[in-house]
Amino acid sequence: MTARRSRRRTAAYAALALALCGSLALTGCNSSTSKKSKKTSSSSKSKKRKIIGGGGTAAGAGAGAASRRTTTCKPSSYKVRFSQIANPNGRVIVKFVNSLSRPCRLYDAPLLRFDNAAKPLPLVNDDKGMLGHSIAVPPKGKAYAVIPTSTAAAKGTEKKTVKVTFMGGVDDSDTSANMTADIKLGTGRGHNSDAISVGNTKVTNWNSSLRGAEAEAGK
Repeated sequence: MTARRSRRRTAAYAALALALCGSLALTGCNSSTSKKSKKTSSSSKSKKRKIIGGGGTAAGAGAGAASRRTTTCKPSSYKVRFSQIANPNGRVIVKFVNSLSRPCRLYDAPLLRFDNAAKPLPLVNDDKGMLGHSIAVPPKGKAYAVIPTSTAAAKGTEKKTVKVTFMGGVDDSDTSANMTADIKLGTGRGHNSDAISVGNTKVTNWNSSLRGAEAEAGK
């Protein structure tokens, strides 16, 4: 091999090595760029997920707060139920059932007009300046008022109907001061199917427990 051929071959090898080196360098650069791009994309997606998740949490909290807001309790033939205990310590129990999925508020006492009476039953505590009383009834919860009927005069006669009026406050969703429901008694079926006898007596304030209402009635 001549010196000229040797120099040409050496130059060719050097050019080939340089080309390979450049190709490898370019591949490494592209790989690095691709990795950085993937990381940036992943980070962006993660941030989007956090933003979306945060919005959902806030919306859920707002809906929960709205569902817990207290409204004024409203009467109806299935929400207000009457039952009577006939013994020497007799009494009529008035039970309110909150059928809502949020709390509602009862004020003072139920106003009860049996058989279209001109005036409602007096309140046990009306002469003691105890109006202004209110209780919150939780979702699906109950409240009670009691009518003492332990004497013949208090027990009186059997009643066919009762007009129930709730004394009310005013809240964001209800601007009526009073709400009324007409209920038939002694129907023999459904709620308020039992006969109720009421005479010259009074009714307690609403209470969160039956024991509290009975205590207020002196029972």
